Amino acid sequence: MYTPNLELLSPAIELSAMRAQGAGGQNVNKVSSAIHLRFDIKHASIPEYVKQKLLSANDKRITQEGILIVKAQNHRTQEMNKQDALERLTEILVEAGKLQKSRRATKPTRSSQRKRVDRKVKSGKTKALRRRVDY
Repeated sequence: MYTPNLELLSPAIELSAMRAQGAGGQNVNKVSSAIHLRFDIKHASIPEYVKQKLLSANDKRITQEGILIVKAQNHRTQEMNKQDALERLTEILVEAGKLQKSRRATKPTRSSQRKRVDRKVKSGKTKALRRRVDY
């Protein structure tokens, strides 16, 4: 599993402050508390398989140029939003870094095969009883 080091990734991260959307009272129009985090996947120092998984993902946050955009505006302060954006970026990278277990093909047991056939036979008998009766 891949665990990202944000200090090493900092050249690929671009943070910008902007005004938050939505209701917020008098403060919302004066303070730029929302954070726009832009992460350049192609130029980041992350393993190649993580890059491929991120770029092939059908995620609306990833642009065609390979830039992941995370917008954080849940908190009132810019510092907390910055921390939130970095945590969300870390979660995305950790999730992309998880290796999927390869599936091992298995055969059904003889007992389960027998039970399946018995169920089918019983179902067939039940349906046969529903048919029209000839006298």
